Amino acid sequence: MRQCRTGLLLPLAGESVAAGFPSPADDYVETGIDLNEQLIARPSSTFFLRVSGDSMVEAGIHHGDLLIVDRSVEPRPGRIVVAVLEGAFTLKRLVLHRGRLRLEAAHPAYPPLALGEGDDTLLWGVAIHVIHPL
Repeated sequence: MRQCRTGLLLPLAGESVAAGFPSPADDYVETGIDLNEQLIARPSSTFFLRVSGDSMVEAGIHHGDLLIVDRSVEPRPGRIVVAVLEGAFTLKRLVLHRGRLRLEAAHPAYPPLALGEGDDTLLWGVAIHVIHPL
């Protein structure tokens, strides 16, 4: 069941944070930010999924992370997709290899999964954001 956006505004500092050399900090908050507006472009086709396993760790996606998945985004090669394989969700990168699509993990222990005619793999959605603790 989906509900309408409630518009929770969280404080947003007026300056960006330097990831290189430090910059002077401002002591005020300039505006607010609604994470729904920033992360979810199409609410009616967006879902959250919890990640289980380590097959995508080299893509920065870890066990326990929260994925934001948009089912309206076209699953093209290079994108990380949620696929339904043998009745279960799996998270992999969609890759075009020698003219054929396949699903590749971002971990060397997991072999690629070829997609072909006649298999029942469904490309369910495209991962658009990942949220994880530091």
